[in-house]
Amino acid sequence: MREVLAQARSDMPFLVLDGALATELERRGADLRDPLWSAKTLLEQPHVVQAVHLDYFRAGADIATTATYQASFEGFGRRGLGSAVAAQAMRDAVALAAAAREEFWSEPSNRANRRKPLIAASVGPYGAMLADGSEYRGRYAASDRELADFHGPRLEALAHSGADLIACETLPCLREALVLARLLGEFPAVSAWMSFSCRDGAHNCEGEEIAECAAALDGFGQVAAIGINCTAPRYVGELLRRIGERTGKPLLAYPNSGQVYDAGTKCWSGAAPDAALALGARDWYEAGARLIGGCCRTTPADIRALSDYRRALMGGSALQDPV
Repeated sequence: MREVLAQARSDMPFLVLDGALATELERRGADLRDPLWSAKTLLEQPHVVQAVHLDYFRAGADIATTATYQASFEGFGRRGLGSAVAAQAMRDAVALAAAAREEFWSEPSNRANRRKPLIAASVGPYGAMLADGSEYRGRYAASDRELADFHGPRLEALAHSGADLIACETLPCLREALVLARLLGEFPAVSAWMSFSCRDGAHNCEGEEIAECAAALDGFGQVAAIGINCTAPRYVGELLRRIGERTGKPLLAYPNSGQVYDAGTKCWSGAAPDAALALGARDWYEAGARLIGGCCRTTPADIRALSDYRRALMGGSALQDPV
C-alpha cells in the first residue's frame, strides 16, 4: 500500500475513496435497524453489498471499503453466531468487494486512465460495537488490554482476508489508534490508515489535539496514512493542515455529508450542502490530502463529482466549482 501511494502521487493528484455503504444499502431496501448495522447485510443480502461496491468503482473510486465497520466477534456473538461464522463473514465481505472489482476490471473500457482498484478492510472503533454513539464521544471505560482483546481477533481475520490494506476508521481518541497501531506489529505484511472522527477543526471527538495524534502515530511504519472521516466537511481543511504539520505520511479525508447524527434516535438531520465533497476537494488537496472520498450520507454521485474534479486537475484545466 505504501508503494501504491507513492506511485499514485507521481501520476495523479490523489486517490479517490468510495462513499457511504450504509446509505446506499438502505436506498436499495436493506433494513439496517440492527446493532450489526451494515454487517447485517453480509448475512442477509450479500449481493446488494457487491452491487454497491460495483457502483462506486463505476463512479471512479480507486479504493473500496468493506462492510466490516460494525463487524465484530462480540456483535455476531450476540446474535448467537460463533467465532467461525463471524470470521467467515468478515472474509466474505472482502470477497464481495474483490468480486465487484473483478467485474469492473473485466471491461476494457473501465481501465482507461485508471489503476486497478484496491480493497480496504474496514475496522470500526470499539464504540461502533457498543452501538451507542461512543465513536463520536470516546472516553471508553475499556482498558487498553480490553481494546486490544476486542480488535486483535478481527485484525487477524482481516489481515488474512486478501484485502490490500486495513482502514482503521472513525477513531474518537488517540488511545484506540495507538492500540491498533501496536497490534499491526503482529501482522508485519499489513499496512493500515488511521482515521479520526473529530468535533471541530482542531480536536478529535474525545477532545485531544489532532496534531498530537498525528505526531504520536508518525513513528509507526505500518501506518500508511493518517486522516479524518465521518466529520463535517467544514472542519476538514484545518484538521488536515494541523495533521500535516506533525507527520510526513500521506493524509486522507473522507468526511460525511455535513448533516448531523443523533446517536439517541440513530437519525441524521439537516440538509447536506450541494457537492460538498467536490467543492471541498480543492482545499483538502491543497492541505495535503492524497486520498479523498466520502463517509456517511454520501453517494456514488458525490464520488463521481469528486472523480471528475480530479480529472480536471490531471488535465491541467482550471478547476471550476462543480454543479
